[in-house]
Amino acid sequence: MITVDFKSLPITPHCRILDIGCGNGRHTAAAFDLNSGHVVGADPQFNDLKDAHDRMRFHESLGPGGRWSLAGADITHLPFKETHFDIVLCAEVLEHIPDHKKAIAECARVLKKGGHLVVSVPRRWPEAICWALSRKYRETQGGHLRIYSKRPLIDMIQSAGMRHWRSHYAHSLHAPFWWLKCLLGKNRDGLWPIRQYHRLLTWDIMHKPAVTRTLERILNPPMGKSVVLYFTKTA
Repeated sequence: MITVDFKSLPITPHCRILDIGCGNGRHTAAAFDLNSGHVVGADPQFNDLKDAHDRMRFHESLGPGGRWSLAGADITHLPFKETHFDIVLCAEVLEHIPDHKKAIAECARVLKKGGHLVVSVPRRWPEAICWALSRKYRETQGGHLRIYSKRPLIDMIQSAGMRHWRSHYAHSLHAPFWWLKCLLGKNRDGLWPIRQYHRLLTWDIMHKPAVTRTLERILNPPMGKSVVLYFTKTA
């Protein structure tokens, strides 16, 4: 499930890309497949890095790509020198971070002037429905700490020396799935409605059929689960 629109970014064989909070490496692998110069996936969770390592080895076996590496890293204390990266990806991370202003400052610090930062977070109204339907969802340890509104988030990131130049919404088909989980029980994945919807989403991700891809493009503006914001470092 790729959230970032890589086609809008200046990916070259010489650029350095940081995917911070990479999880199992989905965006790290997608950047690697574009033959970028060097993509670094960073995450504080060891098990996630193990999964990312397996994913990257698999993508490496498929043929030409760029270079890649993985690092254990906290987004509020990144172990990279200033202005090291051309592109920084921060997908579905900030909502988990207590000091999100420090996280944004660190992303800005390691980004070159003129480089691009991409941030995605859960969209306000789909996320608010999840919070309203399930106390467990909003109180899960390590879960979402806040609900973002688009304009204040843009302003906060721009205050770190960034200029916002694009935004879009993504993953509209996933919003009803999470509403269903929150309504029926966040940890009750064996229930028939949840199981069947999960099968639909897995089929969509694996096969990318035209019918669901078209439906998601139509539904993303009104009900996309994530908002994706693009910035250029100006200072």
